[in-house]
Amino acid sequence: MNKEPNDPLLMDHEADGIRELDNNLPRWWVWLFVLCTVFAVGYIVYYHVLRLGSLQAAEYQAEAAQGDALKNAALARFESDLATLKPVSDSLVLEQGKQFFANLCAPCHRADGGGLVGPNLCDLDWSHGSNYVDTVKVIINGVAEKGMLSWRGVLKPAEIQAVASYIYTLRGSNPPDPKPPEDPSKPVVPMDFE
Repeated sequence: MNKEPNDPLLMDHEADGIRELDNNLPRWWVWLFVLCTVFAVGYIVYYHVLRLGSLQAAEYQAEAAQGDALKNAALARFESDLATLKPVSDSLVLEQGKQFFANLCAPCHRADGGGLVGPNLCDLDWSHGSNYVDTVKVIINGVAEKGMLSWRGVLKPAEIQAVASYIYTLRGSNPPDPKPPEDPSKPVVPMDFE
């Protein structure tokens, strides 16, 4: 269908033989545009000019603080019950502990617990106590002077218990070419297998 050159909807300019049609936008589109613009102005005034609302970064920090408080409360409850903790013997928990050990502990203690940068976890020479609760405390608090990280706040209490239970199963095993005891002059203390 050919339009007449004097059609009021056709604009005067032409490009490559194509003439532009001067067509009004649909009313719903215009109102949507106006509402978006009004919302944007209101948003800027509310959040950036008057500072009545929290921006995303502040909301994230508030929620992160709440999460940290929950984690710290759970760890505090866990630590208050430390004296009564016993190693878990459930195979699923031990497998989970093995996975955490492989990912987090093996770089320093070797996958078989024989020791690399960190001490041998399979021998009878334990510098920070040989019972299960001592192992849990070392995982939670770390040993900063020896380069051991604190896993407090990184691992959940159940995950700490799973790793400690898995480490407990390594005691007395004989991996190939283990790291020697850290202090050979110190007498070997028998392990407490409570």
